[in-house]
Amino acid sequence: MKIAIIGAGHIGGNLARRLTKLGHEVSIANSRGPHTLTDLAAETGATPQEVTEVARGAELVIVTIPQKNIPDLPEGILDHTAPDAVIIDTGNYYPRQRDGLITEIEAGLPESRWVEQYLKRPVNKVFNGITAANLLERGVPAGSPNRIALPVAGDDPAAKTIVLQLVEELGFDAVDAGGLDESWRQQPGTPSYREHGADSLRQALADASPERIEDFKA
Repeated sequence: MKIAIIGAGHIGGNLARRLTKLGHEVSIANSRGPHTLTDLAAETGATPQEVTEVARGAELVIVTIPQKNIPDLPEGILDHTAPDAVIIDTGNYYPRQRDGLITEIEAGLPESRWVEQYLKRPVNKVFNGITAANLLERGVPAGSPNRIALPVAGDDPAAKTIVLQLVEELGFDAVDAGGLDESWRQQPGTPSYREHGADSLRQALADASPERIEDFKA
């Protein structure tokens, strides 16, 4: 696929490393400009782009930036993707550590639903609960012992299928975590927000409670 990555931090950089190695055509952008991505480009073969251009023609776009920076993305950043492009949000809301208070999320709106409102495109939530090191190093073939499972939440079945397949391709068990309104079950403060196998992850998603999220934010 032609994949665009918006954000070149630990998760974005390691996704570029993994996805290029799998043969995908990857473009990547950050807030500081393509000249700051030359080392990553040389290492991976990913193409540095201006953030306003990175998603042009992309079939899949991964948004992996701090929650507080979502409103600062350029207007229309996704206007020129490929038709029916799949959008992924990897983000987490950390009100005390980084993001400050976001009123709508504090009122109970799932984090990725809030992101979706700014992007004006349906999003799928995934890669938010895995460390960058594990993303880079722990992908293994299907059926391997101790394979990490990752939840995928999203509303569009066709888009979610593509994301589930991508997770498997990266070497992780993909678990359908329901629609985006259920994505709170994989947010920080829930039982799923740590390493799990597939069966354990399904149970953790079922065991999630809004009260634990409130305790995390408090």
